[in-house]
Amino acid sequence: MRFDIVTLFPEMPLLIEKFGITARASKLGLWQLKCWNPRDFVFDAHKTVDDRPFGGGPGMVLLAEPLADAVDAIRRDGNHGKVIAFAPSGTTLNDEKVRSLAEDSQDLILICGRYEGIDQRFLDTYVDEALSIGDYVLSGGELPAMVLMDAVIRQLPGAIKDLSASDESFSTGLLDAPHYTRPEVWRDMPVPDVLLSGHHKNIQAWTRKQALQITAQTRPDLVKIARSKNLLTREDERVLRDIKESTES
Repeated sequence: MRFDIVTLFPEMPLLIEKFGITARASKLGLWQLKCWNPRDFVFDAHKTVDDRPFGGGPGMVLLAEPLADAVDAIRRDGNHGKVIAFAPSGTTLNDEKVRSLAEDSQDLILICGRYEGIDQRFLDTYVDEALSIGDYVLSGGELPAMVLMDAVIRQLPGAIKDLSASDESFSTGLLDAPHYTRPEVWRDMPVPDVLLSGHHKNIQAWTRKQALQITAQTRPDLVKIARSKNLLTREDERVLRDIKESTES
């Protein structure tokens, strides 16, 4: 899978090639990255890529032409995939979207905005989809681009063990259960007995209950989504009723 990133700070996204799962996946040839600076496509003395907004207002707006020229160059270089920009107005990136992008394995072109925004005419003509990673404002699109890449790359076949990916938060529609490791007692806090029992069925039931409880308490919206997708069993629903009754009593 190929990622091409249009950014004023091409050194930033390259860090994702150097650490952890994404670095190993890169060495395995599962994905590749190339960064493109819009300043390389302007030829005035100051390498101007932004200007004041029409109609007034604070900040500067990225010019359409350098971004368009960068995307055109990427197309000529062989990436004909979807163009994604990052903006607070975009669709929120979630696990379903990440898995869809990974399953498609389609090359992506990621546009990293800066300043006040990007000329709307570029967005209207070149960008296929706008995404957001949350309801807050960042200085630019580089971090969202890296978040998307990390999330997608770890889902590519061979990047991590299949069992690890299938057992993560959101993969089942719920948040993950708590995890424990050695020592068995840390600062007078023991590991739950069930996890030391070796009884796999009981461990599985405990883990599921914990996932249901954490999700119901912190992200009840995910419970509703899981229910709408028929991801909850009758036993899950019984556990959820018990959790609700215990919190109300």
